[in-house]
Amino acid sequence: MHAFRRSVIALTAVAACLFIVGVAQAQIPRLPHPLEPTGATGEAIWPAYESWSRNADGTLTLSLGYFNRNDEVVEIPIGADNNMGPGDPDKGQPTHFLPGRHIGVFSITVTEAEAERKVTWAIRVNNQLSEIAFWQNPEYFADPYLDAANGNTPPLLTLGPDGDDLTGPTPDVAASYTATVGRPLTLLASAADKALGGESRAADGDDDDAPRRRQRRPPLSVTWKKYRGPGEVTFVADGIDAAAELTHSFDDLAGGETSTAVTFSEPGQYRLMVIGNDSTIAAGEGSTRQCCWTTAQVDVTVGP
Repeated sequence: MHAFRRSVIALTAVAACLFIVGVAQAQIPRLPHPLEPTGATGEAIWPAYESWSRNADGTLTLSLGYFNRNDEVVEIPIGADNNMGPGDPDKGQPTHFLPGRHIGVFSITVTEAEAERKVTWAIRVNNQLSEIAFWQNPEYFADPYLDAANGNTPPLLTLGPDGDDLTGPTPDVAASYTATVGRPLTLLASAADKALGGESRAADGDDDDAPRRRQRRPPLSVTWKKYRGPGEVTFVADGIDAAAELTHSFDDLAGGETSTAVTFSEPGQYRLMVIGNDSTIAAGEGSTRQCCWTTAQVDVTVGP
């Protein structure tokens, strides 16, 4: 499928699963055209329902993302302006929204009965409220652990020296740490993957976002990002400049261990996101195919 057509489908899917709730003195955001450029500021953030999959115990994993139409990062704490339902308004959604479309950012696990009753996610920013309802819709079924078209599977990701082996979406927090403002905390993450039939996956043109590629992608990568927290987060590693987002690249699918230092500008509770990708998906991102990347989250309690 051509990249142009894939882009239209991806953005149309976001629009199709949204319904807008009008509130007093709130501006109702309009649906963007699929190829319309994002605004500078003052735009809405659209929640996005990506897919659902069935687990061995009968529960369902629901995958979600978002489309931040602003060209800047937006922070929205859990509460009246960023909540999920029914029940606990905090179901693990992000509070740190990067510009643009981000697929499969997080997932939640629910019972089949809960999925039938529908789950909602509402985001209000710039006086604009966007809300989605998502459930066990047959059209949104996907397998995040296997791409049936080519047999691809997500990379293996391990946090810390003794962490569990993770693959695909990981709804639960994988690790917890403590840190101090201004003092680096070391994050260890290992990644590995396997080739398809002994062939490399690094060939150009094998993914749905080829226009974004400006050079050949590494066979395997590990990316760290901020997910929640009150202050600025800075990552740095040997040979990689300090930044708000950091990617380690491997020369082959055997991968290895990475070491990343992270510092925090303010005390508080933070959550970080780590993503393992092979060359079929841009580093640190998801795919409209709903496979194959691995995500995990770590909590960090930062003291003064």
